[in-house]
Amino acid sequence: MLRTILKVVNRSLQQFALSTWITAISIALAGGLLMSIFLIQTQALAAFTGGAIGFDAVLGARGSQLQLVLNTVFHLETSPGNIPWSMYKQIKKDARVKLAIPYAVGDNYRGFRIVGTNEEIFTKFEYQKGKKLLVNKGGRFFNVQKREAVIGSFVAKETGLRVGSKINPYHGFIFDESQKHAEEYVVTGVLKTTNTPTDRIILIPIEGIFRMSGHVLRGGGEEYKAEANKAIDDKHKEVSAVMIKLNSPLAGFQLQRLINRQGKVASFAWPINKVVADFFSKMAWITKVLELIAYLVAIVAMASIIASLYNTMNERKREFAILRTLGARKHIIFSIIIMQSTMIAFIGSILSFVVAFAIMSLAKYITYAQTGVVLEVFQQNMALVWVPLGMVVLGAIAGLIPAIKAYKTDIAKNLLPSS
Repeated sequence: MLRTILKVVNRSLQQFALSTWITAISIALAGGLLMSIFLIQTQALAAFTGGAIGFDAVLGARGSQLQLVLNTVFHLETSPGNIPWSMYKQIKKDARVKLAIPYAVGDNYRGFRIVGTNEEIFTKFEYQKGKKLLVNKGGRFFNVQKREAVIGSFVAKETGLRVGSKINPYHGFIFDESQKHAEEYVVTGVLKTTNTPTDRIILIPIEGIFRMSGHVLRGGGEEYKAEANKAIDDKHKEVSAVMIKLNSPLAGFQLQRLINRQGKVASFAWPINKVVADFFSKMAWITKVLELIAYLVAIVAMASIIASLYNTMNERKREFAILRTLGARKHIIFSIIIMQSTMIAFIGSILSFVVAFAIMSLAKYITYAQTGVVLEVFQQNMALVWVPLGMVVLGAIAGLIPAIKAYKTDIAKNLLPSS
């Protein structure tokens, strides 16, 4: 009997192929959108709050801790300002601090952030436990007397720069042809891919930021312009932020209270993952809106199943009447319609993985290009199970109304020649 039902369903799907595929595609769009939303939501939260950062805290100018973290860790947003070099030296000597690396920003190359820092970014910093920044091609720079640069792997891919290429920085964080600096830097190395925001930046010696044309140092409270072949006194220097690795969580608590509650000059963003998590919690409504849209699309898809099957009932009344005269019971006719709606939903659910793959592939590229954070196209997530199953169940439910109509088919009436 099941074999007969499947044959009838298969023939019907072929007979009404256009409406079948249109309905299946609408289901695929709903399912793919839902799966993508949940995948992006969970992965983005995990990547931004617990991904490969390598630092515990950031010390920077007084202001928003979120802006400070986004600017220095993820290389987004503008810099909240600078702090004196003396604060960097002070925090570096603190026994509670394991590692302190200065960052100076303010320039870009074709939209990619240029970060001035020191050699410890290569020798001591680990973006993950046991993993340091390694140069894939060429070598490190850090002869501070030379204008040399090491670029991230994504920068190399997008710009075509390679070892030996020469670049001129542009002032500001947004690429503007009119803001070109006269200084020319030579690319001495390309970093191995880390799948972190570091892939999107260009590293140069911090001295290069201090001496960049048009830059003014205010570390000593007064404007100071670096002069060629003349050493810069530490009192004039300033940094955009200090990236910090702590010896213990207690150290973070103590420094946070000391700097944020008692000081008035700087902000201490700690722990980094909590700062970002607070941001995500405030923006959770965006995900909810997207979920609601996906659910509405799913409802529309289910309605299309009902409409599609219901509209074919008039054409199939005679077919069902003939089946009844051949011995098919009412529940068989009922089952045929339910099976047909379920099959349409099943086809749509399979196609939803294609839709999800397309959305996630695009999301992966955009997220990596803009933040350096890598999303997996398909990561283990229960949404990949319950969404397709849910769509199939909803498809079966959607078939109830047309199935009831088929169940009530009048044999005698629909066998008349006029029918």
